[in-house]
This record gives sequence, C-alpha cells and structure tokens, in this order.
Amino acid sequence: MNRRRTSAGVTLIEMLIVATLIGLMAGISYPSVSSGVDTLRLSSASDSVAALLNSAANRAERRQEAVEVTISIKENAVLVLSSDAAYTRRLEMPVGVSIYAVLPKPPGDAADPRRFILLPGASHPRISVEMSNRRGARRRVSVDPRTGVPLVERLPNS
Repeated sequence: MNRRRTSAGVTLIEMLIVATLIGLMAGISYPSVSSGVDTLRLSSASDSVAALLNSAANRAERRQEAVEVTISIKENAVLVLSSDAAYTRRLEMPVGVSIYAVLPKPPGDAADPRRFILLPGASHPRISVEMSNRRGARRRVSVDPRTGVPLVERLPNS
C-alpha cells in the first residue's frame, strides 16, 4: 500500500492574496465609513443641543424660575443653570464637532461665552447655535421665539 499524504492547508501565496484583497476592501471603504461617523456625531450633537434647550425652556415654564443658558465657543460646550442652582446641565460637543457661531451676534465685539435668560411666562430669546464637523458639514439649532421649540436644520457645506 503506497499511499501519498496530501496536506490540507493554505499556501503562503494564497494567504498573501487574501490579505491583499482584505486590505484593498478596507482601504476603499474607510473614507465612506469615516464620513458617516462624522455625520452621525454632528447629527447627535445637534439633537442633544435641541433637547437641552427644550429642557431648559420646560424647566423655566413648569418651575416658574429663570434659567440661564450659556453657550461657549471656546469651551465647545452648552451649560444650563437654574436660578436656584438645583438644575445644572452641561453638554460638551463630541470629538470632531465644534460650535462655530452663536446667533444673534452681540453688538460690538463678540463676547464669549454668550448668555441667554429664559424667563417664565415670557417669550423665548431667538437663539441659534451653528455647529460643524471636520468635513465641513454644518447644522443650525435655533429656538422659535413664539413657540420655544428648537428646530434643527442642515446648512450648505462650507
């Protein structure tokens, strides 16, 4: 009985070809995945700012107390503080998302941070926070002064 042994395995050349194909697929798909993650972060950050502004307006109306909203471009954060300091919320923007404008701009030099006061029973100030990500996608979160409801809108890329 003369049997030959055949080894069941993969040759080095076959492994190199498979590794090369995987590397090419990863290299081709990385930019689109990265762009999607940046867009998701921007969308999440704008939704979080809208929710924070909405909760501040609700706090002012339901508790009948003044609420201060502070938006800092330098710190890349939004802070909400009630008049009795029992309610404090701080929202920092995720990596890759930055606040680049707070509207309306104050007369004269633009002061940082910008502070707005939400008073119970009064109309809400017109607040707009513009954000962008590393790829230039932009979003604006603005508060409707009549209803107090935040609105998130996409802006054209810069």
